[in-house]
Amino acid sequence: MANLYATPTGGASLVLSFRLQDKTTLILGSGTLAATRAFAALEANSTVVIISKGGIGFACDELQWRARQQQLQIIDWDDLPSSSEPKNYTDTLEAFLDTKTNVALAVITDTVATSPMRDHASAEQIYRVFKTRNIPVNTTDMVDLCDFSFTSSHRFEHHETGKKTSLQIGVTTNGQGCRLTARLRRDIVSKLPREVGAAVEKVGRMRSLAKEGTSTLLKLDPDDVVGDEIEEFCEDSGALTPNTPVPSRSNSETAIEMRSRRIKWVAQVSEYWPISKLASMSEADMKNILAEENVLSLQSATNQLETPQSQTTPSLHFKQFPKSGRILLVGSGPGHPSLLTIATHRALTQLADLVLSDKLVPEAVLSLIPRHVQVRIARKFPGNAEGAQIEMMEAAVEAAKQGLTVVRLKQGDPVVYGRAGEEVLYFRSHGFEPLVIPGVSSALAAPTFAGIPVTQRGVAESFIVCTGVGRKGKEVQLPGYERARTLVILMGVARIQQVINALLDATETGKRREGNAYPPHTPIAIIERASMPDQRVISSTLKDIVKALESSGEQRPPGMMIIGWAVLALSGHGDVGVLDEDGDRQDEERVLRWLGHGALGWKVQEGIETGWESL
Repeated sequence: MANLYATPTGGASLVLSFRLQDKTTLILGSGTLAATRAFAALEANSTVVIISKGGIGFACDELQWRARQQQLQIIDWDDLPSSSEPKNYTDTLEAFLDTKTNVALAVITDTVATSPMRDHASAEQIYRVFKTRNIPVNTTDMVDLCDFSFTSSHRFEHHETGKKTSLQIGVTTNGQGCRLTARLRRDIVSKLPREVGAAVEKVGRMRSLAKEGTSTLLKLDPDDVVGDEIEEFCEDSGALTPNTPVPSRSNSETAIEMRSRRIKWVAQVSEYWPISKLASMSEADMKNILAEENVLSLQSATNQLETPQSQTTPSLHFKQFPKSGRILLVGSGPGHPSLLTIATHRALTQLADLVLSDKLVPEAVLSLIPRHVQVRIARKFPGNAEGAQIEMMEAAVEAAKQGLTVVRLKQGDPVVYGRAGEEVLYFRSHGFEPLVIPGVSSALAAPTFAGIPVTQRGVAESFIVCTGVGRKGKEVQLPGYERARTLVILMGVARIQQVINALLDATETGKRREGNAYPPHTPIAIIERASMPDQRVISSTLKDIVKALESSGEQRPPGMMIIGWAVLALSGHGDVGVLDEDGDRQDEERVLRWLGHGALGWKVQEGIETGWESL
């Protein structure tokens, strides 16, 4: 006879969520893990009691702080009463539990990463004390002494207010991949709509409205709760289908039938409405959904949505919400359109109604924008940078007020000297919360295309990115020389002489430079139009780079400077032993080999290898 139902397969857990209001979570141990468990219990409205050797004085910083804030209680084992002398943990715990009648969960955390660390025998004794009182126990790193385990959980915040919502998810591998659970949780969270927390809050409010006027039904006997009434009491109502039509209201409808119908509307809307629409519902929208005169079945409404010819048919439950304007701050990368992120490409080609672009964004990127989308280029030039910036921000706000999606297109990454911060604050002050979409920063991409690793073992252990010009054209203080560090300077080529003077002049310490002066033979590369077919790399030393740039013809903005021994690390046969040697004589010889003995004090590389963009 064939199986009519699924065959259970062991190895899983019964995943539950506990309501801990007016109940106590007892935690043994006071390290950082205990603090994590305490925080989770506090968020579940549980009373938290910590028992540990040494009491509050030996607790981790977080637990001490929470104790001072009276969020939880920390008790020293030695302060607990005991029925035996000398005291032992088992008798002490027994005596304590005699005074506590509301302990719901016990968590033993001092079996790992503590000093002293509780061994298995001691943990087992304590486990049995709890078991005799039917208190579920979790013992860290001792699966045989666990009645329950903690999931890797995430609590969602409201996408607009930032406040935590009631929505939580938890992931467990049932002990097979504890470290992996955190990654899986992050992956799940990243794929859910950002409005999901708000949607849960709105659905919760709609459920409350659905039950208004029928609160007495909550006192029904279980035998009287039928059909979709069960939905109200279940988080997982997978056994109930929301596909059946909502019954029409009849003149003889009872309170139970009315409540059943309204709850079914909530179930169907929860199942089929887009998360973004659920999150944006007003209370008036909810009342319209639940109104007694609305008898359309959701199956019919769903068919209307799926059939293009019938999308114009009015439907109360699937009406089009007014389009809201929004502003996207996106990064176009270093230049070549192949380096656009998928998110930026979609913003430009599918979402944008208006594109406000910085003037240095290449034509190859702008040409991707559909012809029907208006494109405006920032009118920035020396002396008008601030005015052009304000003009672009005002234009973005005005368009967003008209319900348009505005893409503010910036070169590289918006927050790496892209003035994204001030734009975020400006838009927020005018009622719009912009979405910032990262881009591939030229600070990293340009050196790579020039064959320069900003970090390299044996050459550069760190790198620092700075600007060559400050706010409103003011000079900035540059970092001093460190042999093992690469310096990346953006937006400084137009003022290269001042930059070089600040780096080389010993008198500039504490003024335009912080720290040691740079040796004159320090390698430097100017990278222009990175990633584009006309990319140019001018390589020299600090003492000769100005002359090299002047001798190379017209500049090709945008340009940037890379300074340090990483510039020559991968040149020719490579030189990755810089940090193994120290001394000006060796360094000067190294630079001569790099530039070529007897040649000019610089070299120029034109163009870039083609074909990479189609890989």
